[in-house]
Amino acid sequence: MASHAQLKYLPGGTAMKEQRARWERKRIRTAKELIETEQRYFEQLELVVVYFIEILKAKGTLQPDARDAIFCTFKSIHSVNGSLLGDLQDGKFGMGFDKFCPHLQLYITYTDNMEHALKVLQGQIKKNKQFARFKKLQESRPEFQGLKLEDLLSLPQKRIYQYKHLLRDLTENTNPSDPEFHQLRTAVKAISEASQHIQDQARRHENYLQVLRVQKLLKGRRSKVLAPGRKYIREGWLATVPSKGVELKLKMFFLFSDILLMTKPCHPLHPVHSDKFIWQKAFPLIEGTVEKVFGHTKSQGGLISLTFPEEKILVMSNDQEDINNWYRCLSVAIGQLQSLSTVIQRKDNLARMPLRSAGISTPINTDSAAPQAGSKRYLSDQPQEGPSTKSHSKDDWTEAKRIKLMPNPNTRHNDAVPGVEQAGTNCIIL
Repeated sequence: MASHAQLKYLPGGTAMKEQRARWERKRIRTAKELIETEQRYFEQLELVVVYFIEILKAKGTLQPDARDAIFCTFKSIHSVNGSLLGDLQDGKFGMGFDKFCPHLQLYITYTDNMEHALKVLQGQIKKNKQFARFKKLQESRPEFQGLKLEDLLSLPQKRIYQYKHLLRDLTENTNPSDPEFHQLRTAVKAISEASQHIQDQARRHENYLQVLRVQKLLKGRRSKVLAPGRKYIREGWLATVPSKGVELKLKMFFLFSDILLMTKPCHPLHPVHSDKFIWQKAFPLIEGTVEKVFGHTKSQGGLISLTFPEEKILVMSNDQEDINNWYRCLSVAIGQLQSLSTVIQRKDNLARMPLRSAGISTPINTDSAAPQAGSKRYLSDQPQEGPSTKSHSKDDWTEAKRIKLMPNPNTRHNDAVPGVEQAGTNCIIL
């Protein structure tokens, strides 16, 4: 049986023809999937436009500002994708996406507004009973197949992810000599950048929802965890080991990117807050260190030591995997926060660094012929020492400014300089 290398050189290039045939089959499958999914996607977009946007606009069930906040650029996306679908069905993949990519900003704007849109939608459902009934009636239509408006509003965000993978497969299986290859490759780059932006926005939204969920779990108005830039990492039960005694206290810990929050559960018989937690302490991670402690759990679970400026705590879990996960998350969070702080501090120090060293003072005599030694100006008749024979000590830079001046040959010794004490041939400015 001939090897793969030998097949390449058979008369007529049989191996290469077979490879190209496989590429073409994959391309046809990808193109078919792209057209079918685009058709289904466009039909779902049309449901929102026809049964919600247009009717709401005609009936006035929603105020224009609320309607625009909920649907944002949805109608424009529907129009752009209608044109794209027509090109795909005609087999014009390169041309279709070449015309589509300049409109990707519609998707980015829509995704950036998604959090606000859902918030406005929920608010209208609660306070606008007429809209709530209208929404429920439209969603009961057979065309919706059980989908809710919220499900349909998230479709543009999901579709960008699908474009990214489908277009990449289509491009990889397109012959580079094909006129569409360059257009497809350009489209892959543009859609990948838009997809990355949308993915980052989705992560920020998911993080916001997680922090908001924790906020609602805490009892008391002063218990605030919502803060700009704060990221939710994980949560879980850990037992705190007291410094005295043997009683372990079970606490609920919430780990964020900048703090570790320790709470305790409310009383289970509390009439209102039985499922909530009481804020106890928030430990700043930037000032903390974490260490593993061995020899106290008999190979079951583990023990972690957390040291902060004001307190040191020991936490443990009987689940080995859980305690290891806590240790990794704490180590990474503390390391990233302290590294970021170091970088910011260095940049701040560089920004504040003066153009001239604080140890250098401007001499009174500015004679251009005066020689220099190191960073101080010596106008003395004493022979100067080279930099290789003498170096300035640290004390030279920290003590008061002292400059040795030799008398100007054009100035008499008895001509006093204002503010300068005469001392022989040298004077010292303190």
